[in-house]
Amino acid sequence: MANIILITGGAECGKSRWAATYFSSCNNVLYMRVQPEMNKETAERIRWNCEKNCVEWDIRTSFSILDEGIKDHEYFIFDNIASYTSKMMSELCPDAEHMDDDMKHKIRKKIIDDISELIMKVKEADGKMIVITVETGFSVIPENKVQVAFREILGAVNQRIANMCSDVYMSASGIQFRIK
Repeated sequence: MANIILITGGAECGKSRWAATYFSSCNNVLYMRVQPEMNKETAERIRWNCEKNCVEWDIRTSFSILDEGIKDHEYFIFDNIASYTSKMMSELCPDAEHMDDDMKHKIRKKIIDDISELIMKVKEADGKMIVITVETGFSVIPENKVQVAFREILGAVNQRIANMCSDVYMSASGIQFRIK
């Protein structure tokens, strides 16, 4: 039975570490990174867990969310919605300083559609996936227009994706709390 989990929390609060540990003994994991660089601690944890448990993971950086390699795996980690939001903002609105509400809506819709498609592919494969994001609700309201737009888009996307997931966890200071 497919299971989609969202983990949210502040920056550097243990979300990626938790996701890597959650699937530590699973083989056939696809770790999808939007950014090309992985946190060294997370990379070392994955390497150590794979070696200890005699499993192999497929780690893809600069991952395209609609990659066809999804059907070849059973377990998935998508790291992360905030990075994907930043990427889509840059691609769809290079002059983000002058972003209007219509463009925010277009970007938000694109992100939700793409992640929804990814979730559907995982469900069709009867897989299990952890989606990682950054919680925007605890931060101060930024003064920079681009950061305000990012916060608005990511906050709306997080809400929609959380409603699609079977479980939602909050990570704080390396401790995870199930909230849904």
